[in-house]
Amino acid sequence: MRYRIDLSYVGTRYHGWQSQPNATSVQETLEDALGKVLREKISVTGCGRTDTGVHAEYYVAHFDSNAEIDDKTTDRINGLLPDDISIFSISKANDNFHARFDATKRSYKYVITQRKNPFMKGFSWHVRYPLNIAKMQEAADKMFNYTDFTSFSKLHTDVKTNNCKIYRAEFEKDGDIVVFRISADRFLRNMVRAIVGTLVEVGKDKLTVDDFCRIIESKDRCEAGQSVPADGLFLTEVEYS
Repeated sequence: MRYRIDLSYVGTRYHGWQSQPNATSVQETLEDALGKVLREKISVTGCGRTDTGVHAEYYVAHFDSNAEIDDKTTDRINGLLPDDISIFSISKANDNFHARFDATKRSYKYVITQRKNPFMKGFSWHVRYPLNIAKMQEAADKMFNYTDFTSFSKLHTDVKTNNCKIYRAEFEKDGDIVVFRISADRFLRNMVRAIVGTLVEVGKDKLTVDDFCRIIESKDRCEAGQSVPADGLFLTEVEYS
């Protein structure tokens, strides 16, 4: 049987979602807990990669198992997981359901603090400089005019295309906290962090809105801004048709 698993995790002490040699990952930790409770080797497929230190308020994965899983089983698995990983639900899915390939939209948020805040440490990026949020929003709106985001992609990745359809790119400000929310049909490696890094340069008046457009059109990662710290990045939603 195929099961869908909905969960969340704090990514601080993990080297991302995906299992890798000599590093602790969310995938490996989850598979270990599932295997112990279900008493079989479990292989979990996630809805996508998250980099080292990136968080997921909402994440979807799937796995196959011969076991019957109910709420009590889910509670037992949760009991074996560390406090920074939590399963919301495990439910039966269609045999052909695929957590990654069936996803039609993903959403992220990036959190910036404008004032030093010890309670946001590990969950935000502290930017000490004043930011022109209206100008950053104007630049962000320009992304709807483009589909090729090579300039914001990690170099030498094994993807067939760097095209993405942006559905949302929006800044929200509440006091000293600035949140950037972005949704797309797919994201490239390091894409959100590179976008935010470039938009912050716009907000500091080091780049114009036209410069931001030129960077996208250049299709050159070296033209874009820095990749901002992983601490402030959260996967917030995964949608399926």
